[in-house]
Amino acid sequence: MQGIDYLGADRFSALGGTPALVVDAASWKKPDSPLQAVIIGIDREGHLPSVADQAFDVLLTTCKAAPKPWVSLDPAPFDEIIDRLTSAVNANPIAATICAQVLRLSSRLSLPEALLVESFAYSTLLGGAEFSRWQDATKRGAPSPVPAEPVVVVRERNQITLQLNDPENRNAMSVPMRDTLYEALANILDDPSKPNVILEGGGKCFSTGGSLPEFGTARDLAAAHVARSLHSCATALDALGKRATVKLHGACIGSGIEIAAAAHKRMATPDAWFQLPELGMGLIPGAGGTATVARAIGRHRTMWMLLSGKRIGAAQALDWGLVHAIKAQA
Repeated sequence: MQGIDYLGADRFSALGGTPALVVDAASWKKPDSPLQAVIIGIDREGHLPSVADQAFDVLLTTCKAAPKPWVSLDPAPFDEIIDRLTSAVNANPIAATICAQVLRLSSRLSLPEALLVESFAYSTLLGGAEFSRWQDATKRGAPSPVPAEPVVVVRERNQITLQLNDPENRNAMSVPMRDTLYEALANILDDPSKPNVILEGGGKCFSTGGSLPEFGTARDLAAAHVARSLHSCATALDALGKRATVKLHGACIGSGIEIAAAAHKRMATPDAWFQLPELGMGLIPGAGGTATVARAIGRHRTMWMLLSGKRIGAAQALDWGLVHAIKAQA
């Protein structure tokens, strides 16, 4: 397999029948020909061999508490877990391989550039058959009413608190909430007094991510990309630098962690948990996750979160660098 030529590389793609490659991490060498397939490197013995990180999309080991970029797995279900990952790729091969390519590329770009690349790819997948299949198979009700004030803004001296304010919908990131949050962040960036900012969620959780009834409602995908990139809350939150802190609790799913991960200070309560479920929908993150989460924990662990769809608890998030501290909610 090491001698894959340019014509042979077609096989290892979403259209070539082999969208995922599971290889021995110690012996695998990246071929000269470009591969679109998701490359999963494994260290079955837990030896943590020295590897060229750029040759892999995910690195799995049985070594406990392995350092970045490795993901530590229990030896008992090791093969079962790998099978689940490859099944996830095979279920949505276009979304999975595009995600791998976006993560590879964005690791070499600035955050604003990486967010643009993600948005291009996300809009592409919104028009794809994999997302359409998810839509057909998923029952979704009509959008729930959004509060008149989806983000509450409170200022005390030189500190502004922004609270996501749709607890009935678990602070789902509806279009009104996203636009209101972006407007608040933009106003703060324009404020010459340079106030500090706290972003938090009201109710039982920070945010369960995008509003499902709104998924796929955009008819002009090119215009949707323009709006998404123009009103990027992740870009605005990152631009605030050390002035911005997010307080995370309960569920932080999809855009509910993708936007928050752009903040330079990230606090979590012990009950906080994090998940990136987009691949199961035939999509990739669309609110910044391939850039923000990847900068926090590395692209290999981000790909693991996307392929596995598993929840990451607060302790693991702290160990990986997704959050900076765990503190009980006041």
